[in-house]
Amino acid sequence: MRVGKVARTLAELPQMLKLAKEVKPRSPATRDCFAARVEATAERYPERTAIIFEDDRISWRELNARANRYAASFRQLGLRRGDTVSLMMENRSAFIVMIVALNKLGVTVALLNTNLSGHPLAHCIEITGSRMCVCGEERLQAMADVRQEAALAGIEQYLFVADSGTERCPEWAVDLDELAAREDSANPPQTGEVTLGDTAMYIFTSGTTGLPKAAVLSNRRYLMTAALSYQAGLRCDVNDCIYLCLPLYHGTGMFLGVGAAFCTGATMFIRRKFSASNFLPEVRAHGVTCFIYIGELCRYLLHTPEQPDDFRNPLATMMGNGLRPDIWLQFKERFGISRVSEFYGSSEGNVGFLNLLNKDCTVGATTLPVALVQYDVDRDEILRDASGHCVKVASGEPGLLLGKITPQTQFEGYTSKEATEKKILRNVFKQGDAWFNTGDLMRTIDVGFAMGIPHYQFVDRVGDTFRWKSENVSTNEVGEIINSHPQIRFCNVYGVEIPRADGRAGMAALALADGVADLDLDSFSAHVNKFLPGYARPVFLRIQRELDTTGTFKLVKGELRKQAYDLDQVDDALYVMKPGADRYVPLDRAFADELRAGEGGY
Repeated sequence: MRVGKVARTLAELPQMLKLAKEVKPRSPATRDCFAARVEATAERYPERTAIIFEDDRISWRELNARANRYAASFRQLGLRRGDTVSLMMENRSAFIVMIVALNKLGVTVALLNTNLSGHPLAHCIEITGSRMCVCGEERLQAMADVRQEAALAGIEQYLFVADSGTERCPEWAVDLDELAAREDSANPPQTGEVTLGDTAMYIFTSGTTGLPKAAVLSNRRYLMTAALSYQAGLRCDVNDCIYLCLPLYHGTGMFLGVGAAFCTGATMFIRRKFSASNFLPEVRAHGVTCFIYIGELCRYLLHTPEQPDDFRNPLATMMGNGLRPDIWLQFKERFGISRVSEFYGSSEGNVGFLNLLNKDCTVGATTLPVALVQYDVDRDEILRDASGHCVKVASGEPGLLLGKITPQTQFEGYTSKEATEKKILRNVFKQGDAWFNTGDLMRTIDVGFAMGIPHYQFVDRVGDTFRWKSENVSTNEVGEIINSHPQIRFCNVYGVEIPRADGRAGMAALALADGVADLDLDSFSAHVNKFLPGYARPVFLRIQRELDTTGTFKLVKGELRKQAYDLDQVDDALYVMKPGADRYVPLDRAFADELRAGEGGY
């Protein structure tokens, strides 16, 4: 058994050497971008299928031609290299075509979260300095609701892209399809001028505080991440088909799946939204070999009725993050997966891990300079020694992950210089050094023979952010919404564990306004449902007379997290919003017992 494991590990070496060559640093001035890769793929595999979406099949030749016509339209509208355009569109073929078209001109595309509306949506468009907005028919109302806001006064043009055809292009927008239909399908010369250093995209992240921030993604980082995927993660080529059901405005699907296809000619099977019941039938029907996942999807799939032949399917490799150790082996066995390329990284960060050696229950290893330092979770602060320097943790102990900032591992940051600086720690181990603070706890683990390469495992988020439903939830942002309810004086938002659920569920300790004896559950539930997306709505509420704070008036979360919703430890009134419900109800002993048994349905 030992010999077999060693042999399998050593067999990974050739692919690792290929990857090292592919990601070798190149000058930012090098002319290259993902649109150029699409042009090369279209020339090499013109008739191979690029996209399968609903009833639509597009070849690489047609994908490139459509992108060229849109690029010509954008050029006629006055867009030039260095400009920014916001894109709000659900997963579909036009989304892929649009990002390629803009990249051909060196225009940065800001990928808007399709769940946003109102002020947060306007904020995201404003902070990127977008000249124009491209809006799919399916999100037309959200854009219509914000276009008159003062923050968007500088938008020169709104561009409409049809979807189902039930809504016509409004008078305040231009029909982009009509413009593109009149344009030439030849490759634009501008693509040859776009460089690795040019900003390809803005990906929005909640960060740790406030409204979403726009993370800067250069062509260099996009192509390097895509290379990690197709060379070492998915290991795909033109004969593969990649299943994409994650929102493409997120980095996981956009870099690992779409990027890998752009560079290899693999087919993209695209879904608007994930469907557990349709997953296996679609995998079998379309010969899907690769799956871009998050742990939440894997848990949903395990909850579907098990069939004895679930493992009989063409799916062999999956790449993503958040596959928890408690379901890792069960998922592989049930669905016949031979390779799980778990990774760790963030859209804005300068550090990444990848499970190159196909070890179980690990995010893998990294060649980048990283450190795990001591962190006091309860006090939410980094521990330093008498000299003011951070202290590295012992092997196997959890610590805060830091990524060293060097010329080769730059932190590209956000559009906001202030937000960028807040994520940088200085004088960490010596005077003058600089490190990116990931905000995550990691630890090293023993994975057996790994050629002396340390492997890591994700532990948890720290500070003001926790993950739930595969989204980062900002406690400050949720708290601001809750505090705006007239019956709330102040609140303290934090994440708590639910057995057999991915991430941490939101919980809010509430101090009621003066003169309010009982929380109006109908009014409060309606408020939360109206102003917060589903993943950000607290699952639990705790009513407290006063909220605990530190001497510097920071909210204390440590003891609240430990007590969570345990009826034996909490004397305060507790409420819960059950799965599928839209109203809070008192947490009773029966449902609390279901939660403790991992049967609550979350």
